[in-house]
Amino acid sequence: MTIDKIGEAGIYTFALDGKLDTTTAGQLEAVLISAFTDESAMEVTLDFTQLTYLSSAGLQVLLVGQKLANASDAVMTITNVAEDIMEVFEMMGFCDILTII
Repeated sequence: MTIDKIGEAGIYTFALDGKLDTTTAGQLEAVLISAFTDESAMEVTLDFTQLTYLSSAGLQVLLVGQKLANASDAVMTITNVAEDIMEVFEMMGFCDILTII
């Protein structure tokens, strides 16, 4: 998976391309920790336009990101979610936890 960072001054978009699974979840977790703690991001958008797969490890990292956002009074939003990934969010109840537009 690749993660492209767009933005500055605490407002970032991270475009994910590929699979968010056990082998790549740590990569996104590091990016989110850095954004919310080191860079004091106030708004983080995860663009799922090119994301092709989401595993339970990926779901766990999204929860970590949401907790980091909540702890720093920031906002994390997920955009451009494919239908099959949205079904996973709905089945697991993540639509109630995450901001998905």
